[in-house]
Amino acid sequence: MLRRCRTSEHLRLTPDELLTTTRAVRKRLDFTRPVERTVLEECLTIAQQAPTGSNIQNWHFVVVTDPAKRRALADVYRKGWAIYVPLPIAVGNLTFDDPTRNAQQARIMASAQYLADHMHEAPVLVVPCVRPPDGRCENQPVALQITWWSSIAQAGWSFMLAARARGLGTTWTTLHLLFEEEAAQILGLPYADVNQAGLIPVAYTHGTRFSPAQRAALDTMVHWDTW
Repeated sequence: MLRRCRTSEHLRLTPDELLTTTRAVRKRLDFTRPVERTVLEECLTIAQQAPTGSNIQNWHFVVVTDPAKRRALADVYRKGWAIYVPLPIAVGNLTFDDPTRNAQQARIMASAQYLADHMHEAPVLVVPCVRPPDGRCENQPVALQITWWSSIAQAGWSFMLAARARGLGTTWTTLHLLFEEEAAQILGLPYADVNQAGLIPVAYTHGTRFSPAQRAALDTMVHWDTW
């Protein structure tokens, strides 16, 4: 049975509100407020309920609160960020016919830059990992890779939803994976056996009200019976 959280109040969100307002939070992370271990454990216990391929339950979460390790991981992330920024696929370099969408892209880029500059200030960094039974994901057939990646993705998203319900903000970042082995050394993580899937800063937020994001019309991405 899940322990009730006594250190932070649950937000009164309906399931639909929770699912549509769990944002990638960057500028509104409160770096000055510590996050209680009991709250993190509640979120991780909920994450354990996510589906997992063959019920292997081979996800892992490295929770980093040590300031030196947080700074070291943030430095690795910033190395990846420097590679990402000039790429054509970087959020700030993508343009669309819709001016509103372009403005959204620019806001996201500024927000992401802010996070890159301040990643080390997040009171908690969570590294979701998966440990495939036969070695690292990239050494396995694509069908098995997808099995393990989808397992950790569902558990990670459950963690983020649970965090949102408790007034915490998160965002799933991946750029440190350009230097994954270096990050593994910082964490004492067995690189040969374990894949890192992301780097999630976790903090309470400045305000708890978030709105659904602008998205493309449903009929641009849904295909009935055939593509």
